[in-house]
Amino acid sequence: MAAVKTEQSTPYSVDVLMEQARVLAANYRKTTGKTLAGVSGELAVYDAIRLLNLKPVDAHLSYEAIGTEYAGDLENDKIQVKGRTIFSDSKASPRIGQIKTSEEWDSIVLVLLNDEYTPFEIYEVDRETIEENAQKSSSNRSKRGAMTVARFKKIATLAWCSDWAAND
Repeated sequence: MAAVKTEQSTPYSVDVLMEQARVLAANYRKTTGKTLAGVSGELAVYDAIRLLNLKPVDAHLSYEAIGTEYAGDLENDKIQVKGRTIFSDSKASPRIGQIKTSEEWDSIVLVLLNDEYTPFEIYEVDRETIEENAQKSSSNRSKRGAMTVARFKKIATLAWCSDWAAND
């Protein structure tokens, strides 16, 4: 009698696929000068979950992860993950995706990726700080939930840095 598989098996490891996606995205940009849409966001979620000890949630929610008991200040938070690749040759002031304050979440983490799509910093900010910042701002963009990376970093806390990991 044949053995019955109770779990779906796959020849692919998510870790390996994500590393391949980093290489592919970096090579694509070097070759074409364009970015592959959506790759930064997917890598950001993967990296935030892995590096901050978060638990992924159903893709149909307004947040991507929940803080585990090992996530420090993020424990039990519903976390929205934003990602931005900072290219060394870019002169523009990068912005993060729109923050929707009407949706359910407790904290936002911003994963910053380098030219090779590797994370180098992760910042965290709670909902209250985001909402206070939007109210104080005279900018219509800010009131709609738009923000530059520089502004986000100014109001956020550094939660992870590649230099810290290198020293472990």
